[in-house]
Amino acid sequence: MRICLPVSLSATILFAAFSSAQSPTDPSLTVPPPTQHAILTVTGKGAQVYACQQTDSGPQWIFKAPDATLTDESGTPVGTHGAGPSWTSQDGSTVKGDLLQKSPSPEPQAIPWLLLKAASTSGSGIMARVEFIRRSDTHGGIAPTTGCDAQHLTTTTRVPYTATYTFYSAKP
Repeated sequence: MRICLPVSLSATILFAAFSSAQSPTDPSLTVPPPTQHAILTVTGKGAQVYACQQTDSGPQWIFKAPDATLTDESGTPVGTHGAGPSWTSQDGSTVKGDLLQKSPSPEPQAIPWLLLKAASTSGSGIMARVEFIRRSDTHGGIAPTTGCDAQHLTTTTRVPYTATYTFYSAKP
């Protein structure tokens, strides 16, 4: 049996279906699987490091690495975040992540929100238990739009940023 709807009703249903679907700019795309539980949430404060490099379309700022201190809710340093990307806890454990999902930040001048899967861990502390990492609540950190030209190739710049990093594991 085939049901025919008036064109206006069909368009309304189609619009509603697309409106309720997740868009590529939806930060909820960076939420880990429901089997995961947050085991650590920290604030990262530091810089996103960019280098001025020649590309096919001319000189451009290219992302190199993050360089941030991780702090707990009281502002006490508990670790670092650097190239890899990797996170190191003061207990000596580390986790390196591979990007799974990216979503533009709701703040237009901020780096994207990310979901990463742990690619490798070391040590026996908290980071050794991590299975997923989420970067959210980002502020700042996007590449400059000026200052990279033929005279400044190989120059680096550090753009301040903050973000929330939440580390997840299926084992609470």
